[in-house]
Amino acid sequence: KSNSCKKINMSIELTILGSSSATPTLHRFPTSQHLQMLDHHILIDCGEGAQMQLRRYKLKRSKIKHIFISHLHADHILGLPGLIFSMNLVDRKDPLHIYAPKELFDFIDLTIRLSDTTLRFEIIKHFTQAQEPEILLENSLLKVTSFPLYHRVPTTGLLFEENEKLKGINVDACNKYLIPFTHFNDLKRGKDFIGTDGKIIFNEMVTHPASPKLKYAFCSDTMYDDRVASAVAGVDLLYHETTFMHDKLARAIETMHTTAMQAGEIAKKAQVKKLIIGHFSSRYDNLQPLLDEAKAVFENTELATEGKKFVVEENALFAELS
Repeated sequence: KSNSCKKINMSIELTILGSSSATPTLHRFPTSQHLQMLDHHILIDCGEGAQMQLRRYKLKRSKIKHIFISHLHADHILGLPGLIFSMNLVDRKDPLHIYAPKELFDFIDLTIRLSDTTLRFEIIKHFTQAQEPEILLENSLLKVTSFPLYHRVPTTGLLFEENEKLKGINVDACNKYLIPFTHFNDLKRGKDFIGTDGKIIFNEMVTHPASPKLKYAFCSDTMYDDRVASAVAGVDLLYHETTFMHDKLARAIETMHTTAMQAGEIAKKAQVKKLIIGHFSSRYDNLQPLLDEAKAVFENTELATEGKKFVVEENALFAELS
C-alpha cells in the first residue's frame, strides 16, 4: 500500500532572476524573482527575459502555479506574454493563477488574440488593488497579503508568510495528565483539554510554543514611506527597491523611488532579519557603493544579483550563488 503522506519543504528559497530598473543592461535583467516557499512555486513580477533566466538557473516553469505582478510599468510585465506562450507550447494543462491589476489582463488577452493563440490551459485572474491590504491567497500552508506602496502608478507590496503554525506537544506533560494522543491535534492548535472529571488542563501546561513563522516581503517600486516599515515588520527577508544612491535623492523623489540609504532605514525600522536591495538604475555599473550605503544603516544587507539564491530554513538564513 502506497504512503499518501507528502513531506512539505518548510523553507523559503528566493532566486533573483532580474534586478535592473527600467531597462536591461548587459549584466542585469529587469525585475523578476522566483520564490519556492512551503512547496509553492511562485513568480514575482515578470520583466523582460524572465523565462530565459528561469532556464539559466534550472527553475522549471511548469511548476509555477502563481504569478504576482506588483504594478503595470513595462519593466515588470514585458516578460509575461512570452512566458505564457512558452508554457502553452509545451502543452501545459494546469491552471495558472495571475494576481495583478485588472488592466494587465487586457494586455494579456490582446497579445493572445493578435498572435492567433489558443491556450491549452486556463488563466485564473485575480484582480488586485493598491488602496489597502488584502489577502490574495490563503491555504493551510501559505498566506499572501498585498499592501500599498507609493509609486507613480498603483503598486502593491507582497507579504508571503507561513499560515497556521502549530504548537509542539510536551509528551511527558501529556502523559502526566493522562491526555490521549487523539487530542494532540487540538492541543497543537491551542485548545485546552477537559478531562472526564471536568478538570481543565490549560494548553500552555502541555505544549511548547510554536516556532516563528517564515516570512518574506517584496517591496517593488516605491518612494520612502514609514508605512512600508509597518507592513513588513519582523520578516525573515525583505526585498526593497534601491534605484538610486542618496546623492540622487531629488531624482528619487521626482520618480517616486527609494535610495540605498532609505532602504536601509526601512529595514532598520522594521527590524527585519535581512535586507536584499535591487531595482538598480542602469547608470550604476558597480553596485558596491549602493551596498555600502545601505549597510551603513542596516548591516545585514545583500545585493539582489542575478542567480543569487537566498534560503531561510528552521530559523537559519544564508545566500549562495547558483
